[in-house]
Amino acid sequence: MDLSLFHQSNLLYTQESLSRYQPGGYHPVKVGDTFKSNRYKIFHKLGWGGYSTVWLAKDTAKDQWVSLKIKTANSQASNELQNLRFLGNLSQQSLSSNYIVQLLDSFTHKGPNGEHECLVLELLGPSVDTVLADYRESEEKFEPDVLLRMSSQLLKAIKFIHGAGMCHGDISGRNIAFSCSNLSRATEEELFEVLGNPEIEPLVYTDGTPLQPGLPTQIVKVAEWTNWIDEDEEDLRLLDLGESFTQGKEPSKLAQPGFLRVPETIFLNSFDYRVDLWRAGCMIYTFIFTSYPFSYFDRDSWLVAQMVGFVESLPTEWQAKWGSMLMEESHDVTVEEDSKMSKIERKFLANGNHPALNYFLPVIQGLMRFLPSNRISAEKALDLLPKPYDAGESMASAI
Repeated sequence: MDLSLFHQSNLLYTQESLSRYQPGGYHPVKVGDTFKSNRYKIFHKLGWGGYSTVWLAKDTAKDQWVSLKIKTANSQASNELQNLRFLGNLSQQSLSSNYIVQLLDSFTHKGPNGEHECLVLELLGPSVDTVLADYRESEEKFEPDVLLRMSSQLLKAIKFIHGAGMCHGDISGRNIAFSCSNLSRATEEELFEVLGNPEIEPLVYTDGTPLQPGLPTQIVKVAEWTNWIDEDEEDLRLLDLGESFTQGKEPSKLAQPGFLRVPETIFLNSFDYRVDLWRAGCMIYTFIFTSYPFSYFDRDSWLVAQMVGFVESLPTEWQAKWGSMLMEESHDVTVEEDSKMSKIERKFLANGNHPALNYFLPVIQGLMRFLPSNRISAEKALDLLPKPYDAGESMASAI
């Protein structure tokens, strides 16, 4: 889509792609729209992804704030709703008690671009990635109490999902968010004080041509959570089960960000539920150091070079393929490996060997083994940590 045809604004280039507003794609939403016979009213935009947009809505029937996830019209076959219902039926309490986002309602909505599956979810705060970016910018780190709670809750969510015979399949800082219990029944003024007021630009053609019915009439800047300070008071929620699958029924491919690729998808072209364990190790590392363990430069060989020696040497059975990858590489690939100390051990040592952080080292080492069969389970990882505890309890009392 030629964006030069529209009245220019920064939001035109920084928000979701307008090209996705077409038959089969996004549903056009504006602040003030209502859904399901006026029950849910839109107040702000919370985010977007490849197959959905997510909006802050008020549930007028229950007088509470919720997240409204509107799927693209061509994603009707998505299994996210089915997965949430399945896990909800297995949970003795609410899904949120297992640190998984709570499904509150669902319905379909017919619009100019097709029929859209809509999920009403509990209101969540910012994603872990969003909060980590703020911590990096201010050169701060999570307190050990917060690290223990976040790591324990992530592992509890994975343990529950694996115990249900499923795999999440897409664990990342973008798909982990903080709960928002302090604000679910706040006033609009109180909520926007934390969220930031909606920034809205009208979408209009420069020549005055009317918009096609499938395009939104306004562009809404995603909420920035400008005054969020509650990560030490709120719990984690694992969300977005769109990539989830049943154990034994693995899909042929797994959508993964390059820097979070699991090694077996590179060396074996196959995977199972234990991809979640590698990703969990990556996330716990990221909780501690506020940056991901690996970078990706569009070359698998460069990614593997960072993995080698991070916890252990490459398995013997993968060495032949690794040699072929290096032979095919047109640029030099540096592999740093110390036979005396792994990269993760050196990282913890450089961090001062803080006694409260030493619990996490064997957890990350156990989760991030190359061979899936060698990785420790989420349950075993929990056993290596001081007992899980809830927000407000100190690490000293948990140890």
